[in-house]
Amino acid sequence: MTSQLTLLADDSFPDEVRLGQTNHGEVFTRRWVVELILDLVGYRADADLGSMVVVEPSCGTGAFLLPIIDRLIESCERHDRDIETAADAIRAFDLLADSAELARKGVAQRLLEHGVDGDAAERLAARWITTADFLLADNQPRSANFVVGNPPYIRLEDVPRQLTEAYRRTWPTMQGRSDIYIGFFEAGLRLLAPEGILGYICADRWMHNQYGGALRDLITEQYAVDTIVNMHDVDAFEDEVSAYPAVVVLRSGDQTDVKVVETQSAFDPTDAETVRKWVGGELRSMNGAAVQATQLSSWFTGSSSWPGGNPARRALVADLESRFPPLESVATGTRVGIGVATGCDDVYITSDPELVESDRLLPLLMARDTTSGTAQWSGHYLVNPWNGQGLVDLADYPRLRAYFDEHGDRLRGRHVAKRRPQTWYRTIDKVDPQLRTRGKLLLPDIKAVSNPVLDTGDHYPHHNLYFVVSDAWDLEVLGGLLLSDVANAIIGAYCVKMRGGYYRFQAQYVRRMRVPELSEMDPARQLGLAEAFRCRDRDSATLLAAELYDVDRSLLVEALHS
Repeated sequence: MTSQLTLLADDSFPDEVRLGQTNHGEVFTRRWVVELILDLVGYRADADLGSMVVVEPSCGTGAFLLPIIDRLIESCERHDRDIETAADAIRAFDLLADSAELARKGVAQRLLEHGVDGDAAERLAARWITTADFLLADNQPRSANFVVGNPPYIRLEDVPRQLTEAYRRTWPTMQGRSDIYIGFFEAGLRLLAPEGILGYICADRWMHNQYGGALRDLITEQYAVDTIVNMHDVDAFEDEVSAYPAVVVLRSGDQTDVKVVETQSAFDPTDAETVRKWVGGELRSMNGAAVQATQLSSWFTGSSSWPGGNPARRALVADLESRFPPLESVATGTRVGIGVATGCDDVYITSDPELVESDRLLPLLMARDTTSGTAQWSGHYLVNPWNGQGLVDLADYPRLRAYFDEHGDRLRGRHVAKRRPQTWYRTIDKVDPQLRTRGKLLLPDIKAVSNPVLDTGDHYPHHNLYFVVSDAWDLEVLGGLLLSDVANAIIGAYCVKMRGGYYRFQAQYVRRMRVPELSEMDPARQLGLAEAFRCRDRDSATLLAAELYDVDRSLLVEALHS
C-alpha cells in the first residue's frame, strides 16, 4: 500500500484535477458530538495520549482538532509529560491550504492559552497539520492508535476523472457510484495499529447501499464493529444537512459485542453523556425518549447490507439470522427474482388481445393487480419477443414485425438496443417461459408491509413485482410466513424506507428473510399458516410465525416500532 501512496502523491496532479478545485464536501461537527466520538474511541486524558498517535484525515478549521488538543494537553499534565515530546501524537490533514492554515492558528492559540511557549506552539501546530489529500498521502499502515473525524461528502462523479481513477486504484473499496468517504474509511482502517480504533461521523448509506458492499466485507473480514450511534434526526452539524449521519466506531481486532444506539431529534449533550456511560459499562441499560440502545453478541458478516431500524429490530434480526437459514436456498430450490423490465412499457405492454400474433402475447400481472391480496389480472399483456430458445425471428411473425417497426425509433433509442443493435427489439430482461406456468408468490415493489400474493401459474410478473418460487415449500405456507410481522421485521430492516413509511421490497432484501427448516415444522402450524395466508389474517400468521421462530410477541412489537 505504501508504494501506491507514494506514487500517487497529491503534487503529481495539475491544479485542475485536484479535489480542492471542486466541491470539497465540508460539514462541520458540533463540539459535543466530537466529545462523544472521542469518548467512544477511548481518546481520553486518563490515557498517556502523548505516547499514542491520533489521525484526523479531514480536519477543516479544527472541529475535531481543538478538542483533541485539549485532551492531549490535559493528558500530558496528568502524566508529567512535556507537550513537545508529543510532536508525533497528532497527524491531521486538510486538502485546502486556507483551512489547514486556520487550523494551525487555532491550535497554536489553544496551546498558548495553556501556557505553551509561542515558538513551540507554532512548531507543534506546523508539525501536526499537513496540507495534503489524505487519500493520496504517504501514510504508514498500522501506525495509528486512533483515527477520528468527519469525512467529506462528495460523490465520485463530482470528482475529476484522473483523481477518481487514482482513488480507485489506491482504495479498492471505492466501487460503483461510491461517495468519497468510502475511501476515507478504508484509508483510516489501514492506518490502525492492532486494537487501534476508528471513530467517524458520516452518512450511513454505505451500510445499506450496493456501493458499500466491498467496505462492509473488508470490515467484517479484517476489523470489528464496536459501536453504532444512528443520529438521523439529531442536530449534529453546524450547518443543516440531509446526510442521515451515524457515528461508527470500528476496531482493528476480533469481533466482540456490538453496542447499537438509536437517537431521536431531542438527543442532546446530556443524552450523549448517558450514551458514553452506557457504552463504558457505567450503566446497565439505556432507554428514554431521546435514545434507545441494545447490545448484540455478534455482527453481520460478508458484503451484504447491514440492517437498520431501532435497536430492538436489529437485535431481533441478528438473533434470527444466527438461528435460521435464508429464504433463498439450493436445498429447497427456493429462488427470489424480479419480473420483466422492458425499457419501453408503452410499446411492450398492451391490453389489445388482437395487436399481434396470439402466441406473442403473454398475460402480464402488474403490481396494481395484487392490491386486494389475490391475483386479479387487469387484462394486460406483454408483447413478447422471446421463445424458449431466445429471441424470435421477426420474419416468422409479420404482425409482430410490423408493430415493432412502427415503434422502431423508440425501441432502437434505448440503451439496451444501442449496446446490441442486432437485437434492437429485445426487452431488457429475457423472458423465462417456465416462470409463467409455475406457481409463485409475488411481492409488490413498494408497500408499507409485506404483501405476498399467490399466482398459481397463469401470469408473468411485471418488473415492479418480485417473485418467490420453490421446489419444496407449499407456497401458501411460505406465504403465511411472508405475510407475518416477523417477515416485516426482517425484510423491513434492510429495505430502503420511502416517504409515507413505504418500503421497497427488492429481491436483495427478500433474500435476507429467514425461514424455519421445513422438516421441523409440524403439520398443524403449516395448515394454520396456509389458512392465515388465504384469509389475509396477518395477526394469526404472526402468532404462528412467532411460535416457529421462538420470538416473544412483545419484543416483535417493539422491533416494529421504528
